[in-house]
Amino acid sequence: MRTAERRGAPELSVRERVEARRGTEAPDRDIPGAGRAPEPVDDEQQEGYRPLWVEEPARRHPLPDPVRTAAVRAVLVTAVTLIQAMVAFLCTLAGSWLAFPMVISSVASTVVATWAVVDVWVTRQVWSQRYGVVSEPSSTARAVRRERRAQQRLERAGLREQERIRRAGGAGRLSHP
Repeated sequence: MRTAERRGAPELSVRERVEARRGTEAPDRDIPGAGRAPEPVDDEQQEGYRPLWVEEPARRHPLPDPVRTAAVRAVLVTAVTLIQAMVAFLCTLAGSWLAFPMVISSVASTVVATWAVVDVWVTRQVWSQRYGVVSEPSSTARAVRRERRAQQRLERAGLREQERIRRAGGAGRLSHP
């Protein structure tokens, strides 16, 4: 028997209980007071309602599609490999004829699972090389290129100066060979 039936009270819906409670409590900002029409109340808008979670923006970008696909494939293959290994172990304990084929297939599956995990890593590296270049002024690569270009400019200027001196016939040298 439910509590409402034991007490002899008719069953009330959530909305009716909330409205009945509002009539006995002091008015608040979100509770309509006297003279105002009561607002319709959803089941979720009852007193003390807190959402189970709050959506927060992701700190990191989601995985690119090819990397996500490879990761899902790797997880599935690894799960199947673990199940095969467990079945092989249980068959070995039971002394079943199926133990030997399951051990062999588990070894093969381990090789495939290893390949799948390496595939995730390689796919991620390839995607980063193709699409992951950050072109920002604060980028480390850009600063290194800027320094290299400045060094090359200085070297070219020095070569031009040497060439100018040689064309002048040695004028400006302190000593002659």
